[in-house]
Amino acid sequence: MNTAMRLISLLFAVLALSACGSSGRDSGSVTAATAVDSYALPVGAEFTPPEDYRIGETDVLKVSVFRVPELSFDQLRVDSSGNIQMPLIGSVRAAGLTSSELSASLTRQLGERYLRDPQVTVTIVEAASQKITVDGAVAQPGVYVMRGRTTLMQAVAMARGPSRSADLSSVAIFRTIDGQRMVAVFDLGQIRNGQAEDPVVLGEDVIVVDTSVLNSALQAAISAAPVLTLFRLF
Repeated sequence: MNTAMRLISLLFAVLALSACGSSGRDSGSVTAATAVDSYALPVGAEFTPPEDYRIGETDVLKVSVFRVPELSFDQLRVDSSGNIQMPLIGSVRAAGLTSSELSASLTRQLGERYLRDPQVTVTIVEAASQKITVDGAVAQPGVYVMRGRTTLMQAVAMARGPSRSADLSSVAIFRTIDGQRMVAVFDLGQIRNGQAEDPVVLGEDVIVVDTSVLNSALQAAISAAPVLTLFRLF
């Protein structure tokens, strides 16, 4: 499937998720620095992964053992083998588990030999291994793994940069939040020139670099779908 068809398919998929009706927004007002309606989404540097997120290598965890500060850590990084190192019990498998599953594992291991009825809580501080999709007018569209904090420019660079047909003034980030499909449009040219901030990309985001041919279609989709909105700039 060529780039144009992929972009069209993605736009139809996004529109299918939206409710009936129109927001009445003027697509010509959509810019990288414009926040519209009361839908403007507050986005911060911190991201809380979903409950079913599976811990990966290099993730950073917070481990709290109630009333045992010696076994509690504000930042504990998962090593390249997928393990964490805990006092008393040593190497513990973390990769592939949810935070709840790892909490249960630590509770069981500490309770078997060292503590009576331990209360262990594991929180994911930094989800270092996340997947994003980069599509549209880029050299190599596809799904990419990002590790740690990744910006929009870095995400596009993962796909070997924009193609010759790219419209850098119309780069969209699609994101699902609280069950709603949201979108933000950024001007990559302004970001490159230091005229606009480079937004942080989150896991499961879909990034679409528009083409000059399909620019009007993308803008129409943004204007027509009531559940789509613009993020505020980071």
